[in-house]
Amino acid sequence: MSQLRCIIFDVDGTLIDSQNEIVAAMTAGFAATGRTAPPRAQVLSIVGLSLEVGIARLCPEADAGEVATMTAAYKDSFVEIRKTSPAAIFYPGMRELLDELAQTPENLLCVATGKSRRGLDALVKSSGLEGMFISEQVSDHHPSKPHPSMLEAALRETGCEAHQAVMIGDTSYDMDMARNAGITGIGVSWGYHAPAALAEAGAAEVVQDAAALGRAIFRATGG
Repeated sequence: MSQLRCIIFDVDGTLIDSQNEIVAAMTAGFAATGRTAPPRAQVLSIVGLSLEVGIARLCPEADAGEVATMTAAYKDSFVEIRKTSPAAIFYPGMRELLDELAQTPENLLCVATGKSRRGLDALVKSSGLEGMFISEQVSDHHPSKPHPSMLEAALRETGCEAHQAVMIGDTSYDMDMARNAGITGIGVSWGYHAPAALAEAGAAEVVQDAAALGRAIFRATGG
């Protein structure tokens, strides 16, 4: 029998290009406390962290109650934006790569995301990804990246060891999380952190397109 592979994907910035929705929702979140959101690049720099942690980092002067208010407003705004937006935009080749990987029974596809359960459920439904992922780890149930809790849960749920797993992401938080869990991290160049930052955070490889990612996954898992 072929060896199992636990293939874990980040979502925003890795599978899905959701930067416009993120910036718009953050604008609404800050407005809920009478504030102006930071510049676009600064907002995108925290994508991957749990929302409360990211907002607190963007607005260190806010107290816990204000962070909670901004977080709730962001979530509500994001859901409303999704209702009127076109279907989620996959990065080139990524939807096809998921389908290709899923054809091999030994490939156990998983998600580890800073999204909430509600946010991921909405994305999965709108994108036709029902049943694609064996394990779905979201921010509601874990400490923020780069804590390894999400990846440790994915390993437990798939029955895989760390050497059978790979984490694919676009931020240094993803690579740090992978390292903290003893899992190989592969960075993608098209997301929200620069390739150099991914390399510095310990990415085994930083790939330029989906085809290269598919090959890197098999190298990382002994395929």
